[in-house]
Amino acid sequence: MASNPPGDCCTKGFRYEGTPTGKDFKVGEHDAYLATPASNAKADTAILFIPDVISIWQNSRLIADQFAERGYLTLIIDPFKGDALSLNRPDGFDFVSWLTKGSNGQNPHTTEAVDPIIEEAIKYLKDAHHVKKLGAVGYCFGAKYVCRHFKNGIEVGFVAHPSFVEEDELEGFKGPLSIAAAETDAIFPAEKRHKSEEILAKKGDPYQIYLYSQVVHGFSVRCDTSKKIERFAMERAFEQAVVWFDTWLI
Repeated sequence: MASNPPGDCCTKGFRYEGTPTGKDFKVGEHDAYLATPASNAKADTAILFIPDVISIWQNSRLIADQFAERGYLTLIIDPFKGDALSLNRPDGFDFVSWLTKGSNGQNPHTTEAVDPIIEEAIKYLKDAHHVKKLGAVGYCFGAKYVCRHFKNGIEVGFVAHPSFVEEDELEGFKGPLSIAAAETDAIFPAEKRHKSEEILAKKGDPYQIYLYSQVVHGFSVRCDTSKKIERFAMERAFEQAVVWFDTWLI
């Protein structure tokens, strides 16, 4: 495994201030959020945003809006069928049960359940918006599905503090991939980063791994923006993603 399974740290963090400007709607039966750029300069290009376990909420909407401000039509898809987790769950929450069974015991969040949702989102972007160049961002939980869906048309990827990505999934992403990592992260610790470097170097596609000091898992989407070091890391990780797409997707 190139990164470990999710844990308590996957819901810890802070809510950002701001007013989202995109629209909430449905892709099929799935909740979604679309952030649309003011210019059509990148009309055939889009970013699929595959979120962490909190899914579509204040922070993810604001980040999608930021990608739109940089010219990218950005779609967030809810991979959990309305069963996302809330911010700051109590310690000891049973992630394994939630992943395998869902909150009600009948809505699993396994690859068998999530893969078709990601495929439907990709199809929507291609059919409804005529997207020809597709990038994807994956935060925590979402990173796995960026890697898994290269075969379905994701050409360029950015992932931050990835969780439970299998080595063969990382190997299978045959395009440019950028990773933002936290210095303190039990899910993507140093040994997993180094193993990921080995895999990425061996497969030969453009890659980068940026390590941000004095931050923890989830920093790019849930950090405490009142702390200078955390805000810096969050902002630089976003710029890392934009520069990556501007270079390899356009």
